[in-house]
Amino acid sequence: MVPQLSTGAINRILNGEDVASAVLQILGCKKIPGAGNDRYRLLISDGVTGCPFAMLGTQLNHMVTNKELEKFTIVRVDKCVCNQVQADRKVIILLSLTVLAPGNEVNEKLGNPINSSAGGAPAGTSTTSVVSVAPKTSYSNLSSGMASRESSMLNGSTPSVHPINTLTPYQNKWTIKARVTNKTPVRVYSNSRGEGKVFSVNLLDESGEIKATGFNDAAEKYYDMLEVNKVYYVSKANLKTANQRFSTVKNDYEITFNNDTIIMPCEESASSIPMLQYDFIPIAQIEQVEKDSNIDVIGVCKSCSDLQTFVARTSNKELTKRDVKLVDRSNKEVSITLWGKEAESFDGSLNPVVSVKGARVSDFNGKSLSVTMSSSMQINPDIKEAHVLKGWFEREGCNLDAQSISGKGASSNMGGQWKTFAQCASEQLGMGDKPDYFVNKGTIVMLRKENCMYMACPGEECNKKVIDMNNGIYRCEKCNREYNEFKWRLLLSISIADFTENQWVTCFQEAAETILGVSAQELGSCKENDEERYNEILTEANFKSYIFKFRTKMETYNEESRLKTTVVTVTPLDPVTYTRKILSDIKQMEQEI
Repeated sequence: MVPQLSTGAINRILNGEDVASAVLQILGCKKIPGAGNDRYRLLISDGVTGCPFAMLGTQLNHMVTNKELEKFTIVRVDKCVCNQVQADRKVIILLSLTVLAPGNEVNEKLGNPINSSAGGAPAGTSTTSVVSVAPKTSYSNLSSGMASRESSMLNGSTPSVHPINTLTPYQNKWTIKARVTNKTPVRVYSNSRGEGKVFSVNLLDESGEIKATGFNDAAEKYYDMLEVNKVYYVSKANLKTANQRFSTVKNDYEITFNNDTIIMPCEESASSIPMLQYDFIPIAQIEQVEKDSNIDVIGVCKSCSDLQTFVARTSNKELTKRDVKLVDRSNKEVSITLWGKEAESFDGSLNPVVSVKGARVSDFNGKSLSVTMSSSMQINPDIKEAHVLKGWFEREGCNLDAQSISGKGASSNMGGQWKTFAQCASEQLGMGDKPDYFVNKGTIVMLRKENCMYMACPGEECNKKVIDMNNGIYRCEKCNREYNEFKWRLLLSISIADFTENQWVTCFQEAAETILGVSAQELGSCKENDEERYNEILTEANFKSYIFKFRTKMETYNEESRLKTTVVTVTPLDPVTYTRKILSDIKQMEQEI
């Protein structure tokens, strides 16, 4: 039985009404030429009224490629939006559809629809005529009649708007009404043409997103004006093809502000403009994502590192970062790095849910993520996915030992897995061509005080041992330079024991400072000026337990081969988290028995 069309629905939609579940018929579908991403224009009918200016949301393009929207198909419109694009022209954007009857079953036009005042030629003409109903008003220049748009924005009246997903560089005049979902700080750059500054924002409406960038004068003019979560009218800006490497937004084009750009706050209700939208990828699928891709991810913070401060080699600037371990219902774990203020303010003690739009994917030592300036991060967002994740974690996820996809060598399956020292010996870890990595909870039982630190080159990119010339000068053979100062570097040799056996390992600067509780410079000062305190610091490090991540590899030196194990990271023991890990191990053992 053919479903009955919702008579009068099209005129009601064009008049701004919210028509629930309107049943309409597709009478034509045509791809818009020169639109970058495939975009389709439809001729739709409710049996009485036809609308030749309907657009299919790009998220529904698969319905065209799968031939679900053939001529005469009857659909239910689950979600749509109507926008004014000219004084006498409106466009209906179909955002969610359900096919009720395929076209080959209906096989006829229902009723005798006549185009509304927003249309052109009689409804029901061929697919070709859908695009040629008004030769001078193709969709790429539907806004050609908006000559008074700028004056309307300046005098405060409401302008006609274009949906974001219809913008192309082939349009001369357009206005969008969009919400700012992210704004980067102003960044100073330098190139062959000199220095400048730049910032960018992400703009969102019901049809899609687009990135907008302002350089130099435009950055000064618009940066303070644009606020995150507020809605604005934007017009008279440039459109160009987007560089996907530097954009977290899925759009073939991006906006560049110029001196003529008009940005006006939207004073009327903006409830129809959505807030931040996500396209989350499960953590388990990140392993298949290409390096440098930008993805949306959500997970529960299972643990996080202490705040780390270091100096960037290229810019010589001091940076701060924090690594956060996220887990989701796939029971996979990924490391995501936060930078700057986000790293400094982050508190993972209560296992918050973290959502990130536009996280950058890295393939170094496994797959990991990073929050960039263009990313948008929210803590405990009020969205369905976050509530579901939090409930899962509190019920069972907190007791599971998640498998990490970060921090493991590409050729090793030992990355991040828990191993006792006895298991490492029996499985001959480190004997292959590539190093192996493993995690263990261990206790420091002995620390060699001899040669635990050395005088190193103060050069930014060099940590080599310097030669003391005994005249206040220190020479670095690698840099071939002489300095009047040096920096202390730690090189601890420690014996760590678990419940199976013990092992001597090497511990370098950052990890060694965590174990000793002082910086290398502080310990060096004690070594020179307060030997009693120096010995006390080294002695106090014994018999403390940590969670260690190790790297082990057979190395040859002076024709002698030996297994060398070094500490990659050291984390203070959290009794609650470790107890959950033990309980998870017990449950797994019970299942295997």
